[in-house]
Amino acid sequence: MKSNFLAQKTLHQFWKRAPMFDRENRFFTEDFEDLKKSSYLTLAVPIELGGQGLNLSEVCQEQRVLAYYSAPTALAVNMHLYWTGVAADLWRSGDKSLQWILEKTIEGEVFAAGHAESGNDIPVLHSTTKACRVESGYTFNGKKSFGSLTPVWTYLGINGIDLSNPNSPRIVHAFMPRGTKGSYIQETWNVMGMRATTSEDTVLKDVFLQDDFIARVVPPGAAGVDMFVLGIFAWALLGFGNIYYGLAKRAFDFTVNSIRDKKSVGISRTMAHHAGIQHLIAEMAIQLESIEPHLDRISSDWSKGVEHGVFWPLKIVSAKYQAVEGAWRVVDQALDVMGGFGIFKEAGFERLFRDARLGRMHPANSMLTHEFVAKTVLGIDFDEKPRWG
Repeated sequence: MKSNFLAQKTLHQFWKRAPMFDRENRFFTEDFEDLKKSSYLTLAVPIELGGQGLNLSEVCQEQRVLAYYSAPTALAVNMHLYWTGVAADLWRSGDKSLQWILEKTIEGEVFAAGHAESGNDIPVLHSTTKACRVESGYTFNGKKSFGSLTPVWTYLGINGIDLSNPNSPRIVHAFMPRGTKGSYIQETWNVMGMRATTSEDTVLKDVFLQDDFIARVVPPGAAGVDMFVLGIFAWALLGFGNIYYGLAKRAFDFTVNSIRDKKSVGISRTMAHHAGIQHLIAEMAIQLESIEPHLDRISSDWSKGVEHGVFWPLKIVSAKYQAVEGAWRVVDQALDVMGGFGIFKEAGFERLFRDARLGRMHPANSMLTHEFVAKTVLGIDFDEKPRWG
């Protein structure tokens, strides 16, 4: 895989560093500096504002390549790229309300996502963080988890729920500058996979953000899906899908190359000639062949402005779901092909295995995806409250 913005030598350096970042459970500082130097953080910023002018489809292609060499690096930087992508799409549509994000990006600011919360399986659309309207802005109280890019972000995109009117709650989307009074980082990141993302928690205690940093105030749930919210889903989820596809492609190539030379006393030639191995390799290849065009079609449709109406959320979450589920099947089968020695860290495969498993945990998870898709197809209001008894 080749990038239009990153030199092959740089990409190979990412691959070489990835085991070290994982082993030491530390941020990919060296990778991040290389990405900044290459203007990678400005990929989605329009050319007119000093950026590279890539649309969603083109950014996804770049992220796919980056993930092939270091999926954690791609995953973390995706959080920045999707904010710039959302702002760019709005800017091109005539909505200049987030132009400041694009301008700040050119100045070197870094944006990250602060939506994940304990007890909330529908982040962005809902929140356990409390937002309260005060003079000239809002205060926020809550705790955000999985804050990728923690060591380097300068603005954190957050949301909270305003319950001042119980009959008309609102989700308040905002951007918090780093160091805002009442906010602090809790270092909790010691996890199974994607360790280099350094996704620490961020605690908010009476954090005040003035109106200039308030991006949207919308109803909770599907009723609040305007172009800003829908843009978050498109850029974030299709980015996730391409990242895990890139990871799976790396695992597949790694496995195919290793099996060509692998021998066994049970057969006269290499294991590549074993019928069972060939079947598994075929299954993996078929899976990858189905993921790529699905992701490409949906990201292309978004970038071209194809009108899918109310079916846009269905198409976005479905593409992401198919990609991460398929990627996991590929990597899981790859371990079967690799055999017992694949579990040793020295083999270089078990890190890919751990990273791949996390794809299924990104929102929307399997349960939420199936609920969203089924209700859309059946014409059922996603915000319909269940009645028990």
